[in-house]
Amino acid sequence: MDLEEASTVGLPGVPADVDKAPTDDSTAIASPPKGRRWPRVVAFVLLPTLTVILGGGAGCLAWDTMSAHLVQQARAESVHAATDGALALLAYQPDTAEKSLGAARELLTGKFKTSYAVFTHQHVIPDAREQHITSVVTVPAAAFVQASIDHAVVIVFVNQTFLRDPDPPTSTASDVRVTLEKIGHRWLISDFTPV
Repeated sequence: MDLEEASTVGLPGVPADVDKAPTDDSTAIASPPKGRRWPRVVAFVLLPTLTVILGGGAGCLAWDTMSAHLVQQARAESVHAATDGALALLAYQPDTAEKSLGAARELLTGKFKTSYAVFTHQHVIPDAREQHITSVVTVPAAAFVQASIDHAVVIVFVNQTFLRDPDPPTSTASDVRVTLEKIGHRWLISDFTPV
């Protein structure tokens, strides 16, 4: 009996041939039984893949929900801004026309802001003062045509009455297509076109 055999001989529960190495190399490395591979596949492949897919789906759903909320908010804000803008751009009195129409320019942006300033200074303000013209405006309705987070188009229904001494009042009703851009936190009018 050699030293290796002596170390295991006589131990309870240890067979006498425990230290004998197998002679066939194919049986030397024991592979797990085929039935035990599935838990590993599930644990290390299927569950992480499923987690990534579900996380991505939840992220897309959250983004869509947030985008829809922002567009809905943009619709409401742009309709409100277009309504307020129409009132500010078109209503004036002879004594305060320069001040009120000047303040209305702060609701505008781009080329329209420049053209509105030129038109009001050359025509509207002088006529209001010289002919004592008052413009009374109401907006009975407005609706968005299209809206995104930073751009909107709104149709505004405008009733405008001109009062001029001693003439009787004259009234007009018009539909105006108002284009707005969101700059910073404000919706500004970039176009104001009667349709």
